[in-house]
Amino acid sequence: MEQYQFEICANSVESCIAAQVGGANRVELCAGIPEGGTTPSYGDIVIARQLLNKTLLHVIIRPRGGDFFYSPIEQRTMLEDINNARRLGADGVVFGCLNAKGDIDMPVMKRLMEASHGMSVTFHRAFDVCRNPQEALEQIIESGCNRILTSGQQPTAVQGIPLLKELQQQAAGRIILLAGCGVNENNIARIAARTGIREYHFSARENIKSGMLYHNEAVSMGGTVHIEDYWRPITTAERVRRTIKALT
Repeated sequence: MEQYQFEICANSVESCIAAQVGGANRVELCAGIPEGGTTPSYGDIVIARQLLNKTLLHVIIRPRGGDFFYSPIEQRTMLEDINNARRLGADGVVFGCLNAKGDIDMPVMKRLMEASHGMSVTFHRAFDVCRNPQEALEQIIESGCNRILTSGQQPTAVQGIPLLKELQQQAAGRIILLAGCGVNENNIARIAARTGIREYHFSARENIKSGMLYHNEAVSMGGTVHIEDYWRPITTAERVRRTIKALT
């Protein structure tokens, strides 16, 4: 297990605990999973920090879903959220910013990196929608980030294997590549064998039925977007273990 690092995309404190029990090295705590992850609440960060003693806590800093071209007000929000994560004891933060042309927004990254001093920083999957991944890799290295979370600019990391392999070779140990999106117990070993990447990001979730006995099926909390209100996707310790075991 020392050869690899495993990060769980945790959608709740409950998922954080399961990640720790299952043997994950760290979690990325997120809200808004259907939007690709947004900044979690104050309470989630506080309670996760209290309960995680073996697993590192990283917090995503993303004020909204959608693209990664942020307004000045959104940038100010991100800076405050980074400061908040630091005060609450997070080990790391996760963010990424692009400019309107699809390149890394280096001036904004500089401000966010200064605010993140002393914490580990992951540049998230904004990388997967940038214009030129090879150029972006060099810019992210220059910015001082510790790692890049990427699926190789494809819907899943398995589909992104060719670019992941190329980027791993280009990085040459200067930055860590963290392969994520669709990584599971059935494909993690194949991704590792073909890319040489040693850090993996996955959710290990299973749908858990709500304890509610009464259901009003006529109303959906998602409005026009269908959401399963009486099922919750939660990371399970057993699935974390199975995925780690598939590689180690």
